[in-house]
Amino acid sequence: MKIDKVLDAKGLACPMPIVKTKKAMNELETGQVLEVHTTDKGAKNDLTAWANSVGHELLKYEKDKDVLKFWIKKG
Repeated sequence: MKIDKVLDAKGLACPMPIVKTKKAMNELETGQVLEVHTTDKGAKNDLTAWANSVGHELLKYEKDKDVLKFWIKKG
């Protein structure tokens, strides 16, 4: 998978991971992929719901120790 941008949102509490993700997605072209790293436990539900509501595609999610990683394709 080609990653176009990586966002480090570790250590940020809700709603900042979503705010930072939205800003980063605005800098991408349709079809590009953003990789997001966060430690906010609520981010899985938040980012999934947000991506669906605005037309982006959550390609993959994984947990690596305390870091949640998301790959979101811009719709």
